[in-house]
Amino acid sequence: MNRGHTQFLVALAALAVIAAPAAQAAVQSGAGPYPSMVPIDRYLMAPGSEIALAQSAAPSVISHSATVLVLHRDGYQTAMKGTNGFTCLVERAWMSPFDASDFWSPEVRGPICYNPPASRTVLLYTLNRTELVLHGFSKAQMIQRIDAALAAKKLLPPEPGSMSYMMSKKQDIGNPVGPWVPHLMFHAPKADGARDGVSWGADLAGSPVLLDTSHHEFPEPETIFMVPVLQWSDGTPAPPMSQM
Repeated sequence: MNRGHTQFLVALAALAVIAAPAAQAAVQSGAGPYPSMVPIDRYLMAPGSEIALAQSAAPSVISHSATVLVLHRDGYQTAMKGTNGFTCLVERAWMSPFDASDFWSPEVRGPICYNPPASRTVLLYTLNRTELVLHGFSKAQMIQRIDAALAAKKLLPPEPGSMSYMMSKKQDIGNPVGPWVPHLMFHAPKADGARDGVSWGADLAGSPVLLDTSHHEFPEPETIFMVPVLQWSDGTPAPPMSQM
């Protein structure tokens, strides 16, 4: 396992949500530089800039034919209607683990493009969390409502074949990772993390597949595997993981 791989796994471990009772305390603690949500305007971007950033998540041959969503004061809205079934948007910090120190940071920007199966299932996790945030629910209330949506089958596990692109040079996915290497993400139904890792060959020496351990305790029903790639979405070479 190379140094960059090891460093990122350590970072993911630091992000992981802890066991339920302690997690409930963590989400109420208000720790970190942004202990609560700041005014909504701090999270918004100029629509043109947000469209460009969202499209930078994937190569233009994909993103320029995709539907693009832009965050407004009342939620994500369609800024461009696509033709290929992909959906690109810029996720905000509240898609982090609930105990992340920068959960409310207005600085986090996560450009991502979901393929058609992920657009039908995984994208709904982001839209649902964003709706809860904009309604002013606390973290504990959000977790309760996500659990209720799961029980009512309003949120479903990722559809088979769900994947997404995160290849933007301008991505900032928050502390302690910040800007990371361009990568692809594969979304699978949530199951035992160790078993999933074995079935994918994740985190083995020489394997390009990484298991995103920060999602193990997310309320949403997904497991994410990441595969770093060698270039940014604009085709320029990316630095090796060991330099990030």
